[in-house]
Amino acid sequence: MLLPVTTVAELGMLLRATRKSQGVRLDDAAGAAGVGPVFAGEFERGKESVQFDLALKLLQELGLRLQVDVPDSALPLFKQLQETGLRPLPKRTSRKPAKDAAS
Repeated sequence: MLLPVTTVAELGMLLRATRKSQGVRLDDAAGAAGVGPVFAGEFERGKESVQFDLALKLLQELGLRLQVDVPDSALPLFKQLQETGLRPLPKRTSRKPAKDAAS
């Protein structure tokens, strides 16, 4: 069944409901997905700043698929981007001033 998900909290609730319906413990699901149990618990509780790549691993481990309803007008550009790829992001430079070695 496809369900609309509009918040991180809803996605977390779906994850928890799926995990519990499968009889899987939180730490077991986290370990199988390669994420920590603290992360898994925070995700289930709807923490909005979760790392998306880890969230996807946890969803996949429990058999949940995330789908995006893409407008038809974006599909040609998406296919082109899949073929050509994107330039990598430039390395971030630190904004903190360097510590004086004499200090």
